[in-house]
Amino acid sequence: MKCRRSLLSLVPILLLSACVVQDVKPLQKIEPQQAQRQIPADELLDVVVHTFDPGIPENLKDDEDALAKKRIYPDLRQAESRYLAVNLRNTLESSAQWGAVRVGPSTVQFVDLAVDGRIVESTGKTLDLEITARDATGRVWIDKRRYASEADLGSYKTDASLKARDPFQNVFSNIANDLLDARDRFAAAQLRELRQVAQLQFARDIAPEAMTGYLAEPPAGVKPAFTRLVRLPAENDPLMQRIDRIHERDAAVVDTLSGYYVGFAEQMQDSYGSFRRTSYEEVEKEDRARTSARTRTILGAAAVAASIFVPSNCGTRSSCRMDSAVRYGGAAGGVAAVLSGIKKYADARTHAQSFRELATSFQAEVAPQVVDVEGRSLKLSGTAEEQYREWRKLLREYHEQDVGSVSGY
Repeated sequence: MKCRRSLLSLVPILLLSACVVQDVKPLQKIEPQQAQRQIPADELLDVVVHTFDPGIPENLKDDEDALAKKRIYPDLRQAESRYLAVNLRNTLESSAQWGAVRVGPSTVQFVDLAVDGRIVESTGKTLDLEITARDATGRVWIDKRRYASEADLGSYKTDASLKARDPFQNVFSNIANDLLDARDRFAAAQLRELRQVAQLQFARDIAPEAMTGYLAEPPAGVKPAFTRLVRLPAENDPLMQRIDRIHERDAAVVDTLSGYYVGFAEQMQDSYGSFRRTSYEEVEKEDRARTSARTRTILGAAAVAASIFVPSNCGTRSSCRMDSAVRYGGAAGGVAAVLSGIKKYADARTHAQSFRELATSFQAEVAPQVVDVEGRSLKLSGTAEEQYREWRKLLREYHEQDVGSVSGY
């Protein structure tokens, strides 16, 4: 009887022990390293941050319930793929360590440094990104490295603090600092050559036949594989002068598209910040509910088992009645704990549904733009991705029509 009572008495103690709440310490703030000197213009690398991969599993893309269980909401992730890329762009630009820093679709190529990201997890509580960075020569600076952090709760205190600092600024600062560490491994001459390679790659894309022999591509299977500069065109080469003017227009188009992404992020900031703050609370409630559910269910089952399997000391009628009462009480208490656990799971589903309803779709349209190239107007329309794809197509057609066979240069 003593053993039986001891076993059953552990259940409420363990249930109470499951209710301990730990304090959350504020995160140490990490800032992007600032430039301590004026960097020569020909060593300033231009950067494009491609809009991130939203990280929607291919095998689940049509299963909303399965995605919701992973806290993935496709419309929101599509918006975040732009918003988070803009945050990284703003962080890089604020450091004054780089040339032009733009956000663009993945079709924007032939830049000094391109940064790609994939969203692994994004809630108001946690941000986890996978980042890859590669320069124009093909050298990989960051290879699918994970950057993750819990939210800085200080940013959630007030609307003003939420505007002043992103809850996951540490993630973007760490990426910026790692990119800077990678850049600082290059000598100044290497940085200048890298910029020249990017310019010649753009020229080769516009006039491939005329631009042969300037760059050497790595042989297949050779590692590390990167493009090398073989020679430079003459300074007064008329074809290069013309392509340089086209390159300037290309930069203007990318600037326009980047401005669209930045504007989109600014319009999204207030509502998305509120969403993040509320989703943090919802995720916390859901996690607590699930933890409590598991604990209650496991301990409830243990109480039922204890009431059934403990040895019986039934010798007299009165002791049998006492034994049955203890067994019934243990079983009833255990069942109640199990039912409480099931209710907690229902609460968790309610919180998950609440979180899902918070995931408002963010949609935006890009206004058509008209770009003038040497007196000819080219109209671009559609999404940012479609506009840049059409732009590159029109550029090639325009060059071929005006120059004809470029092999004569």
